Amino acid sequence: MINRKACLIAAVGGVWAFTAAAWAAEPASQIPTTGEKPAGAPGEVTMPWGTFKLAPRIADKIAKHEKINYVFSYQGSGIPLFSPQYAAGFKYGCQAGNAIYPLNCTSIAPVQTNPNEQISQIEAKLAAGQIDCISIEPTTSDETTAIVNKLMAQGIPAFTAGVTSRGHEFTNFTQLPPKEGATAAEVVLKWMADTHTDLKVFAVSGGDPAEFWAQGRMKGFREAIQKAVPGAVFVNTEANGLNTSYEPGKTFDNYKAFFSAHPDLQFMENVDIGAEHADRAIRELNRVGKTFTIGWNVSKGQLDAIDAGIQVALLDQRWPDQAAFGGPACAQFLGNGTILGNTQTLKAVTKEGTAEARAQLNSIMSSGN
Repeated sequence: MINRKACLIAAVGGVWAFTAAAWAAEPASQIPTTGEKPAGAPGEVTMPWGTFKLAPRIADKIAKHEKINYVFSYQGSGIPLFSPQYAAGFKYGCQAGNAIYPLNCTSIAPVQTNPNEQISQIEAKLAAGQIDCISIEPTTSDETTAIVNKLMAQGIPAFTAGVTSRGHEFTNFTQLPPKEGATAAEVVLKWMADTHTDLKVFAVSGGDPAEFWAQGRMKGFREAIQKAVPGAVFVNTEANGLNTSYEPGKTFDNYKAFFSAHPDLQFMENVDIGAEHADRAIRELNRVGKTFTIGWNVSKGQLDAIDAGIQVALLDQRWPDQAAFGGPACAQFLGNGTILGNTQTLKAVTKEGTAEARAQLNSIMSSGN
């Protein structure tokens, strides 16, 4: 169990280390403490898309060393697995930012994913003059482009995290989908070699397979597997990945139907939070040892399946880091004129690492106690 009040944040080796004992399983985040210091920052910065000019009211606050209003907007506060980790990360980020420059921190989010409501919440804060710097976790790569560009045009520094974005933000702190897919393939290929398991028939799936990030993960995985495994067959590809939904019961049913329709399938890639339901379907259909999986993000169900030999690994996007990024990013930019870069990489959790991952997950999920 983690006590937030006892968490001390220290700069260690160029990253922010969460030194509370409960964070021992993952002693350092990937948020950098140094970055680019462009000429004129934070007052005026030349970017590839044009010139950013800090709003005079914010510049006045900085000159007086007054607290700035930092806002974090994310997809949803009531999403299983995701939301508690993002909430914990936001609080760590606020602590990290306040160690650099004084912040008033606020997080806003719909209960469930609702892009229109998310934008409305940001617009309301903007209209009330309550945003001096913001970090946004978009729902899709284009959903927040207009509001990000509007904020930057008004001289309000904006950052995005968690989902690839095409706006004018200073930094998009997230994973790179094709590279993620290739990483997943590397993990599976190593497991195949280590366990002398010969896999030939693969498939891909996700809760929203049409999204840019989902397709990137699927394509990167498929291309790397087909390059390394002669005769590898994909019963579907990123062009028609299995749509599992994000609803647990529906996801389980979709996997069960898909596996039943493809009795020769040996491996399923899930690119978001649904792998544990594929694992359940494998158990129910008595396909343990015949069909294997890999998935994204940390959950108890996936860790259990890895320990049971059904799931090869999970790929941790480091959700707390994504949520934490905005605090130090805003503080570094406004306090020091520094733009922090995107240093995110996936962490693969295999059977050897499940105990540590489980301890970290438990500490995060109980951090409100």
